[in-house]
Amino acid sequence: MIMWEYAPAPESRDIANLKPNYRMFVDGQFVEGGGEPLKTVNPGTEEVLAEVSTASTADVDKAVKAARRAYDRVWGRMPGAERAKYIFRIARLIQERARELAVLESLDNGKPIKESRDVDVPTAAAHFFYHAGWADKLAYAGLGPDPRPLGVAGQVIPWNFPLLMAAWKIAPALACGNTVVLKPAETTPLTALVLAEIIQQADLPPGVVNILPGAGDVGAAVVNHPDVNKVAFTGSTEVGKIIQRQLAGANKKITLELGGKAANIVFDDAPLDQAVEGIVNGIFFNQGHVCCAGSRLLVQESVADELLEKLRVRVSTLRVGDPLDKNTDIGAINSREQLAKIHELTASGEAEGAERWTSACPLPDKGFYFAPTVFSNVSQAMRIAREEIFGPVLSVLTFRTPDEAVAKANNTPYGLSAGIWTEKGSRILWAAQKMRAGVVWANTFNRFDPTAPFGGYQESGFGREGGRTGLEAYLDV
Repeated sequence: MIMWEYAPAPESRDIANLKPNYRMFVDGQFVEGGGEPLKTVNPGTEEVLAEVSTASTADVDKAVKAARRAYDRVWGRMPGAERAKYIFRIARLIQERARELAVLESLDNGKPIKESRDVDVPTAAAHFFYHAGWADKLAYAGLGPDPRPLGVAGQVIPWNFPLLMAAWKIAPALACGNTVVLKPAETTPLTALVLAEIIQQADLPPGVVNILPGAGDVGAAVVNHPDVNKVAFTGSTEVGKIIQRQLAGANKKITLELGGKAANIVFDDAPLDQAVEGIVNGIFFNQGHVCCAGSRLLVQESVADELLEKLRVRVSTLRVGDPLDKNTDIGAINSREQLAKIHELTASGEAEGAERWTSACPLPDKGFYFAPTVFSNVSQAMRIAREEIFGPVLSVLTFRTPDEAVAKANNTPYGLSAGIWTEKGSRILWAAQKMRAGVVWANTFNRFDPTAPFGGYQESGFGREGGRTGLEAYLDV
């Protein structure tokens, strides 16, 4: 087999316009926070990128009050057609600054530049464009004749898709007439703060969007603030459960998008080469830092050996390295803590008797990297089949009948997504109806669109984001 050698093709980090210091964004201004400043680190090199001021409890209160003023005086009463102009402007400015945002995202998060450039940033802009279109049409969304905004939305987002998750949360909130207090993840605050620059550049009225960097205590203060009407959280199931307990009886509308352990089912009639590409995209995209990653591969016994051989050959060609290199397929793990978790769970897989295969690809000397790994001979009782690894690690199980495939796929406390690979349309429809998952992909994986709702069941959370259905989470209907 011919192995191609790729010359380095690095994107210039200067495009990111990286600043030594970043401040929080409250009431239309960048201000120093009262919390302990944090240093955000480039996971690809372990270098400190910038110092970021963080919010104190008093800052959270100021931000919520600013959001309430903006809601009462300006945004909540503004006609939808006028709100749409601002949201549309934000979308256009994201496009204008797309290259800057992509490079900054890869520096701060560790994901390959080609993913930031081709997926994260364009989809973030698309969410603002899409929701700008809804702002003056809410009465026609099928949610009642007089849908009204809720008020102030408190939003907490994770580190795996920092800019995209911010857009995912902010765009529908604004379209529905709400104001926002958003807390980005502790390890990836930079693109959210550049989005704040864009919001300022778009002349959004002060207080409509406020962005507060910080750790979990800042997120807790936002979520539990008595003047927040709506809470949207994307993150771990453990934190989601805490939030749900804290908000019980608080009369706040809430959506939770939590962890996952998605099954990707390959039937014996599936186009195997196509399936291999979908499997690779399903688990190795964004280093496996995807809540809906296809981390459990269920293969029909009769084609398991052939598929596994093809999969190992394909995974061997994946290039791990500098996130800013345009040829990189798998970038850096987001943090040292996450890397340690991946090592712990893969060690448990070996200890419990699974057969480990790890790509022989070279890894950089510095930075947080993990080679793509495939476990075969996995049983449902193993930790690697039950727990979310959130890394480039795939567990392979087998099945004999379609009923067994569905039973194994549903044998999980999660229920965010699933994949089905077969040439029979009837089998796709049969299996999709039986899968307990919020999103089921057929002969593809990880396809997202602002027009399509996304969300889960069971310990993967509740509520939907995106599409017409997702508007309901930000409306009093």
